[in-house]
Amino acid sequence: MCLAIPVQVESLLDHDEALVDIGGLKKRISLALVEDVCVGDYVILHVGYALSKIDEDEALRTLALFDEMQALQEELGANLESDEGGHQ
Repeated sequence: MCLAIPVQVESLLDHDEALVDIGGLKKRISLALVEDVCVGDYVILHVGYALSKIDEDEALRTLALFDEMQALQEELGANLESDEGGHQ
């Protein structure tokens, strides 16, 4: 399964590259496939390449869904671990 995620451009670099924020991680990506990207814009990132620009509201809604999925996964994992702890 492939996954592309919204990321925010923090700075523009030489050679059609940018520094983006991925949940607190900073990563250098290629902007070669997207035109007119500015600092603060959100782009869809897949395997190191920005594929398209995305509007901020949509990006924030998508990131919120990822946060909800992570919280649910952690909750389910904690429940599974506690259930397994009681069985020998």
